[in-house]
Amino acid sequence: MLQTYLTGLREGLEAALVVSILITFLVRGGHEHRLPALWGGVATAVVASLGFGALLHFTSANMSFEAQETFAGVLSIVAVGFVTWMVFWMRRAAHTIKGDLHGKMQAAVELGGIAVGTAALLAVGREGLETALFLYPTFQAQGAGAGPAIGAVLGIATAVFLGWLLYRGAVRLDLSKFFRITGAALIVIAAGVLAYGVHDLQEAGVLPGINNLAWDIQGYEVTSWYGALLKGIFNFSPQMTVLEVIAYFLYVIPTMVLFLRPVRPAASSPASRRPTQSSTPVEPAVSTST
Repeated sequence: MLQTYLTGLREGLEAALVVSILITFLVRGGHEHRLPALWGGVATAVVASLGFGALLHFTSANMSFEAQETFAGVLSIVAVGFVTWMVFWMRRAAHTIKGDLHGKMQAAVELGGIAVGTAALLAVGREGLETALFLYPTFQAQGAGAGPAIGAVLGIATAVFLGWLLYRGAVRLDLSKFFRITGAALIVIAAGVLAYGVHDLQEAGVLPGINNLAWDIQGYEVTSWYGALLKGIFNFSPQMTVLEVIAYFLYVIPTMVLFLRPVRPAASSPASRRPTQSSTPVEPAVSTST
């Protein structure tokens, strides 16, 4: 539950932050008549993300056992790739995201309502599709039960509430620190998803070593607090193969080192430096200081 909560919070807050920035730009720039188009794009993105998640579920449900394991294993690896790219990109883009979004929305406003809705759809839809892609193997790894789904819903709900507070100016948020902390947490979660994906491919016979166990802990209680912690955050289980453990540490160690090292802010694009129609635009209460 904690794993999916963190995922829903991180991805949901990115989407909520994008929406709050776009709304602020339209309101402060005197383009309130474009708000219905923006909300239409946001709603379309949410529906598309839910549909994508449902497609993943029903596609795997109609497969044979070997095909299901292969499908889940490949999706896990793809999801880890997307999430890894996302956390590194957001680590740098946190410095320029507001200016970039303003430039894109200014161009969309000039083109009309359809362009505004499309801009919102693309900005929010990317986060939604990434969330669905990453949560699917996470749900598979956590097994049956409503806990993972509840965690994801609570995380997204928290993100929506924080997004509203940011828009109202009730709270301030240091984006660089936030994305640094949650990015590190997602890397740990992604390592567990990768290990689970390797296990799926071993179950399907695509990868060898399903019987070559790194450990087999007898008497290990997954329902205990320490068992739930190891399973929920690190995705450790009583039985893990040598290949799973190798994949886990070969991913998490170098990725974490590269992510935590200092980076220079990404240069802002020409579009992000273009003046808007609003002479004094007011931003959501966020900070991008490192």
